Amino acid sequence: MATNKPTVVLVHGFWGGAAHWAKVIPELRRRGYDSLHAVENPLTSLADDAARTQQMIKQVDGPVLLVGHSYGGAVITEAGDLPNVVGLVYVAAFAPDKGESLASIGEVVPAPGGASIAPDSDGYLWIKQDEFQQAFCQDLPDDEALVMAVTQKAPLGAAYVSPAGEPAWRNKPAWYQVSTEDRMIHPDNERRMAARMNPRKVIELNAGHASLASQPLPIVDLIDDAVRDLG
Repeated sequence: MATNKPTVVLVHGFWGGAAHWAKVIPELRRRGYDSLHAVENPLTSLADDAARTQQMIKQVDGPVLLVGHSYGGAVITEAGDLPNVVGLVYVAAFAPDKGESLASIGEVVPAPGGASIAPDSDGYLWIKQDEFQQAFCQDLPDDEALVMAVTQKAPLGAAYVSPAGEPAWRNKPAWYQVSTEDRMIHPDNERRMAARMNPRKVIELNAGHASLASQPLPIVDLIDDAVRDLG
């Protein structure tokens, strides 16, 4: 079926993969988004992940709306300057300015979930399994949180300290969702990053960090709002 909606490219963050969008994807399809992609990033460095995301964007013939969760927000900020990218939607996400890293942003207002992160001997950063739910997704059912904890995809520490380049949000319209109960990115950091990009719209959800899983319908509503705004 033909559609005038842009292709939506979903970009996951740390401690998960493309399957973190499992509840968002069916709802987008129900609302008529026929062209959907969820990139699977290596989580090895910001440059690597932005390059992988740009590879997917370049495969799309037509306009692309990027949606990034958590660290995925840094990725779309870095990758979103391609000409067919028409907008950026941030879901409880990092939105760095030039030269900033996730580490430097997190230091502005520390979030309690950072205490649950443990590096291994190979330089990967894990969330302790027995603390994963309380840190990352306290508003998900126990079974869902357990699956996330056991299947978590750990990033290399280098990705956490990679400095960002020129941010795409300076030149592309943006929308932002703040999670008011976020324990991985402090909500005040989210509000600060959102405000400086002069977004078209900001929504706040009473949600933990994994709002894409605990409140997928409002996330899809925000994507819908972005598409309507773009005309």
